[in-house]
Amino acid sequence: MSLERPFSESCEKNKEPILAVLRDVFERPGTVLEIGSGTGQHAVHFARAMPELVWQTSDLPTNLDAIRAWQDEANLPNLLRPLSLDVSGIWPTKQFDYVFSANTLHIMSWTEVVLFFACVSTILKPGARLAVYGPFNYGSNYTSDSNARFDEWLKSRDPHSGIRNFEHVDTLAQSAGLSLLTDIAMPANNRTLVWEMADGSL
Repeated sequence: MSLERPFSESCEKNKEPILAVLRDVFERPGTVLEIGSGTGQHAVHFARAMPELVWQTSDLPTNLDAIRAWQDEANLPNLLRPLSLDVSGIWPTKQFDYVFSANTLHIMSWTEVVLFFACVSTILKPGARLAVYGPFNYGSNYTSDSNARFDEWLKSRDPHSGIRNFEHVDTLAQSAGLSLLTDIAMPANNRTLVWEMADGSL
């Protein structure tokens, strides 16, 4: 009998819209590092739908059992056992063709967001792509009343967290050698931002 798996309603709702974007931007076979895999639901859904991609999950140590439970149930050959990864700690030495992260930047402190982009640049192959899903502000303005309320709730829990400004995040990405490829509107006032690493040919 399999272990009871934690369930995220938001993952269930957004997995198909995110998958539609990833099918377009993760267009070639390769390896994906998912940063902040959470319950593991996204990883199972995406790995099953895109068998040409080898999906490497990762998260804080406290979340790894949940991810393993979903992986054990799915038993997918292209879904690897989760790595313990704290953005402020030791990162993998392996390089990846793609990196994906959902609903993480607003949970991190700004210092951790800075580290996220600095370290992601070290594990992306030339020409590799980074896709980040979540809410963002533009010109320091909320895109909806619900995002404003969500930001207030985030900061009440942790004053170092909060919805990030797109312009600030894109500046970090550019400093890390990434160029914005696309900015896609998603349901529930979220976005998927996709950057591409310089191909090293210049």
